[in-house]
Amino acid sequence: MGYSIFHNLQIKASSKDVFDAVSQPEHLNNWWTLKSSGKPELNSEYNLNFTDDYNWFCKVSKVINNASFHLKMTEADKDWEPTTFGFNLEQTENGTLVKFSHVNWPENNHHFKHSSFCWAMLLNGLKNYLEKGVIVPFEDRN
Repeated sequence: MGYSIFHNLQIKASSKDVFDAVSQPEHLNNWWTLKSSGKPELNSEYNLNFTDDYNWFCKVSKVINNASFHLKMTEADKDWEPTTFGFNLEQTENGTLVKFSHVNWPENNHHFKHSSFCWAMLLNGLKNYLEKGVIVPFEDRN
């Protein structure tokens, strides 16, 4: 069963803009990864590179244009490997409600808790990126 991280946040942007920001490598690099590659198509492989020591791979496990995007880890840190993370998007009057999940963590350990904190910070970075055009330099991201 495992442990799960959930975060909901409102972003003043269209669901298409949010979808692009969480699925397109050129956008991921502006708020999360150092460099990434992949296409938002079912079973497409993504490379999420943070440093030479953190060069991870995953596959698209669910994709609905402008509504849902989930990645299943295939090669990563031991704690991350069994996990899947993703974004479900709902258009609202004020933009998009982002329902983030990162599920199937094997242990409720330090890494799980630290990753939950990091996701909250990164999702706030995603919000600032989409609402204000803020790009935090990679080395300044937590």
